[in-house]
Amino acid sequence: MNPPILEISDHFADAAVPVNFPAAVLRYRNTKWAVKTDLNDLSATAWISHFGHFEPLPKNLKTPLAMRYHGHQFHVYNRDLGDGRGFLFAQVRDDQGRLLDLGTKGSGQTRWSRQGDGRLTLKGGVRELLAANYLEAMGVKTSKPFSLIETGEQLHRNDEPSPARSSVLTRLSHSHIRFGTFQRAAYEEDHAAMAMLINHVITHYHPDCADEALGKATPALLQRITEVTAAMIGQWMATGFVHGVMNTDNFNITGETFDFGPWRFLPTSDPNFTAAYFDSQGLYRFGRQPTQGLWALQQLAGALSLVADPKDLSAALGAYERAYQTSFAHHTMALLGLEGGLDLRADLLFLQTFYAWMTTSGASWPHVFFDWFCGEASASRALQGSLGSLYEAAAFSPVRDGLYARSPLRSERLDSKYFQADAPVSLLIDEVETLWAAIADKDDWQPLQAKLDHIGGAKQAYDITFEASQPA
Repeated sequence: MNPPILEISDHFADAAVPVNFPAAVLRYRNTKWAVKTDLNDLSATAWISHFGHFEPLPKNLKTPLAMRYHGHQFHVYNRDLGDGRGFLFAQVRDDQGRLLDLGTKGSGQTRWSRQGDGRLTLKGGVRELLAANYLEAMGVKTSKPFSLIETGEQLHRNDEPSPARSSVLTRLSHSHIRFGTFQRAAYEEDHAAMAMLINHVITHYHPDCADEALGKATPALLQRITEVTAAMIGQWMATGFVHGVMNTDNFNITGETFDFGPWRFLPTSDPNFTAAYFDSQGLYRFGRQPTQGLWALQQLAGALSLVADPKDLSAALGAYERAYQTSFAHHTMALLGLEGGLDLRADLLFLQTFYAWMTTSGASWPHVFFDWFCGEASASRALQGSLGSLYEAAAFSPVRDGLYARSPLRSERLDSKYFQADAPVSLLIDEVETLWAAIADKDDWQPLQAKLDHIGGAKQAYDITFEASQPA
């Protein structure tokens, strides 16, 4: 196909040249998504050629494109941004006809690399591989790790032992276009480029927002982006995920999690938990993620005011609160295996009680959701587990009453091998470090594969679709 990104690349991208790596050892191949994108027939040699050396895919981009954008980084506006260690390699369609991007991380320097080497440590690649697979298993809308290749270089980093092994990651996402892409056009007061970008996004990602009048189409587009962004953050909060770096260049227009950095999953409920060691003020702490998501959308609205009425854009942002609340409630219920959505207000009141108990009790976040999947149907299993004494305490009574009052959703899922085990899959930082130590010390990839298999088992058992937690 003729990649649609070429419609706007003259204004929003620069040609990039992949680095010539000294080695290419395949460490991960996403077979499921290779099938869905009709790339599963590639031989091992061809896979390395395309995703290790970035030979163009047939009838696709002839030259990779490093995207240009601006962005607020920790609320400070930065004009000197763009894809500095990655590029858009190709655009493909999945088995439903949806347009998808194959983008890279660690593929070498571009004109936007500044002082960086454009590389990715192998540990960084492994961390994203784990996080994205876990988020997908928990029903969170996320980019997908498509390929991870070790590249044979020795990298020097300040935040991990050096020299560090190197890799190049190819990720699959629904869009490479960020909030910061719009901010760049607005900063340059380029009305024509902004109109081109808006029309491109509507045509290929949100066609139901189309209108001949740009002033009407733009608020409709902002409302849709607001809804999908709010839904994504609602999913994060229900899953206990802390993104870590919620800069405006790390949000895209299709509402999916990407640009993993210092992410964490909560061991226990803690609104003040901060993932990034350099986030000294806790700007992107767990409990502030919903507020920060709206702030980022407000910056997008400010950029779009170049071509639309600010009052109409402000009205579009009004969709955020309900979209977030609906996603948060629906996704928590989905993770608990309970019916929800009949009465949003009642669900939110129950969740207030549920999460307050989670915070004050210090109970293990992954264990609570695992123990009480399908509510009362899991009571015996929960009480016999490691947190049984917490569940028998008086403080848990209001939570137990709320769980029992809700009907289980597809309780046959409790018969799966996953829910017959003593403990859930989790992805806490100590576990990640242990998995990496096996690779770093002994080049032992078996524990990582075992973890990925366990995550796959959880995904099959939960069987949560993205749509189940999206706002109506």
